[in-house]
This record gives sequence, structure tokens and C-alpha cells, in this order.
Amino acid sequence: MKNLKQLDSLSKNASEAMKAFQKFDNIALQEGAIPIKYKELMAVAVALTTQCPYCLEIHKTKAINAGATQEELAETTFIAAVLRAGAAVVHGAHLMEK
Repeated sequence: MKNLKQLDSLSKNASEAMKAFQKFDNIALQEGAIPIKYKELMAVAVALTTQCPYCLEIHKTKAINAGATQEELAETTFIAAVLRAGAAVVHGAHLMEK
């Protein structure tokens, strides 16, 4: 997590892009038709499939702060696992000779 401090350098060297990214991030994850807790659980699922440790830590914490339970985080883990494994299985169809 200490590497996140380097985001300041990104912001300094590409301030407009960083501002736009942060605004997009805030808008996408704010309360809307989908409650914040569910948005954060979706973010956790995506972070599990992309295997981003920073996203996992940040969105796990935000999900818990939004009311997510350990049971919800566990189910989210297996949803991500099924989708990741499912993608490997269906892409395996490309390996089969016609």
C-alpha cells in the first residue's frame, strides 16, 4: 500500500488526467440506482479477477464500511472465481479442432 504514495507523482506529472480519473472514480462509485455496498462488492469481484492488491484492499475496506458482511465478501469471492474459471473453460473451446 505504501506505493500508493507515488500517486502524488502521477498527479504532479499528469494533473489533468489524474483529476479526470479521480472525478470518474468518484462518480462511478457514488450512491445511485445501485447502492454503494453493492458497487463496492462489484469492485471487489473485479479486483479479484484482475488480481490488483491495491484495489482489493481499498474496495474491501469501502465495502465493509458500507455494511458488507464477511459472508457477502466470501460469496463475492466465489462469484469472481466462477467467472474467472468459466472464462478459461469457454475459451478452451477455441482449442478444439472443428
